[in-house]
Amino acid sequence: MNKKVICLALGAMLLALSFPAEAQQPKKVPRIGILRTGSAPDPFVEAFRQGLRDLGYVEGKSIAIEYRWAEGKNERLPDLAAELVRLKVDVIVAGGPGPILAAKQATSTIPIVMPAVVNPVGSGLIASLARPGGNLTGLASQTDELPGKWMELLKETLPRLSRVAVLLDPANDIGQLKASEAAARSLGVHLQVLKVASPDDFGTAFAEAQKNRADALITLASPFLYAHRTRLVELAAKHRLPTMYNNADFVVGSGGLMSYGPSFPDMFRRAAVYVDKILKGAKPADLPVEQPMKFELVINLKAAKQIGLTIPPNVLARADKVIK
Repeated sequence: MNKKVICLALGAMLLALSFPAEAQQPKKVPRIGILRTGSAPDPFVEAFRQGLRDLGYVEGKSIAIEYRWAEGKNERLPDLAAELVRLKVDVIVAGGPGPILAAKQATSTIPIVMPAVVNPVGSGLIASLARPGGNLTGLASQTDELPGKWMELLKETLPRLSRVAVLLDPANDIGQLKASEAAARSLGVHLQVLKVASPDDFGTAFAEAQKNRADALITLASPFLYAHRTRLVELAAKHRLPTMYNNADFVVGSGGLMSYGPSFPDMFRRAAVYVDKILKGAKPADLPVEQPMKFELVINLKAAKQIGLTIPPNVLARADKVIK
């Protein structure tokens, strides 16, 4: 009887000791891979990190992030994407067309979140916005209404507007030109298309716009044009050509005239919500791709004065940000 009691006591002690041991097992910390064309510091990546913090994640404790920067060299992206795959990260956040394509080619199983991409359906990245399919999901940065909005704002700014040039990167024309043509027709505006495939084409494009007496210019969305935004802004000022940009960085950071488009920091913050859902078990194929929810009109009065342009009060009143 005593032996039986002793055995039961020993068994209870061993069982009790086993619980702390199990409780002390380290919890797996999920790892996110971030793939970007540029380099740190990156304000959009910082917005994404803020989104994670808003959801309660603490970098280095409840979540780990592997950063891979191409430093402006797109040819590095495939190798960097392959590195993240070898690390077996739980999610890849690919910001920009180059990183998205590199990640897509590197893996068909690891979930990929796209914080901002132009027309992901038209580019063949996903099946549809509602049900993207595959391992990609995220946010689309371009809507069909944007070119029309750019034209309308230019028309309000320049009531006599009759000829508009659009700066187009042929490698990134995914429905933007078609939407621009439709908007021009509806407003009775003649559209001139200026294709630029390299920085060497910029001077010729602006000279053509001036030769054809363009009243204004629109830069269509393109990572290539974004990368050379400072040069484009300088050329627009030199030719005294009122220009509508698709991204606020052309205005706030580079001194351009005006921009209207989605808030990219807001979209990168929203991307953290997708990562959170995936880490909690959601499949990318079942997470609808979100359209932009927040748009911003930014106007630079310094740039307007430089080219002798007066911005009408009704347009200024609609601006989310005015640079004086």
